[in-house]
Amino acid sequence: MIIKELINAIKITSNNEGSFLELKKRKILPPKADEVSIKIAYAGVNGPDILQAKGLYSPTKENTNWPGLEVSGEIIARGEKVKNFKIGQKVVALCNGGGYADFINIPKGQVLPLPNGWSFAQGATIPETFFTIMQTLKMHSKLKKGMFVLIHGSSGGIGSTAIQIANHYGAHSIALVSSDEKAKYVQGLGAEHIINYKKEDFVKRTLEITNGHGADRIIDIIGGEVFSKNIMACAKGGSIILLGLLGGVKSEINLASILLKNITIFGSTLGPKNSAKKSQIAKLLKQEIWPALVAKTIKPPKIKSFNLDEANLAHEQMRSQNHFAKVILKSNLFE
Repeated sequence: MIIKELINAIKITSNNEGSFLELKKRKILPPKADEVSIKIAYAGVNGPDILQAKGLYSPTKENTNWPGLEVSGEIIARGEKVKNFKIGQKVVALCNGGGYADFINIPKGQVLPLPNGWSFAQGATIPETFFTIMQTLKMHSKLKKGMFVLIHGSSGGIGSTAIQIANHYGAHSIALVSSDEKAKYVQGLGAEHIINYKKEDFVKRTLEITNGHGADRIIDIIGGEVFSKNIMACAKGGSIILLGLLGGVKSEINLASILLKNITIFGSTLGPKNSAKKSQIAKLLKQEIWPALVAKTIKPPKIKSFNLDEANLAHEQMRSQNHFAKVILKSNLFE
């Protein structure tokens, strides 16, 4: 199959009333020597896409106005240096932007086989969050068996992935939720401890759960005023991993606590990282996580699906305070 020169893709456009997502035509070239061309079945919707629509994030210069960081689909063409994928193979892939579309070209190192037993819809929920959590929680912060991992936004894409990866490596997951419905959901994903932060002081409860030790690793997608509380909940020698800023960009923190507790704080955005780094993460995922996906010991999340031309509604769902689970966009190329 040959990709048409012009494809359907979602573009971020702006006017006096704000930013919008519109279905446009976009030119696409044949794959480069180390790329594959994918006919997209579904594209995942993620927090960075919301920031990108506001002009606060760009994965790459060429995709500043073209969102979409993960897809599932079928390989329809490949460059001459690609030997490990076949035409017609079902795959999932981490994009460098531009995933809200019918077709996309992606470096081969960022592509992985669709796990056996997973649908295209389920597969589209994997790449962005699993690459992110594997790179930050496992590779960077050296997650180990027996550690306590405190997870903000535990019912969303990043949070639900963090729960399951923490459990996979024998760590103790502590999930923060805002409702009984979300508590039930994360319990089904295997959260070992659940704190409703609307009803309880999460710092106090974390210290109680850990017998005063605190959380060894904290996944924070909130930032803002929550960040100072993370420092209080963090264990000596622990790490706080900042992956989002839903609560704002400013926080008043106690530097003495960071010093005396020997806390490591680091932030990470996956999109701007080079393909070599993303390929390294993909290799580790295939080796250590893919067998668990196939065995369903790591489960697919709950999914809310929209058509590609309903991207604005999908983003509205993501911004909702009641949102949880994973949002995806369905292309028109697969039934």
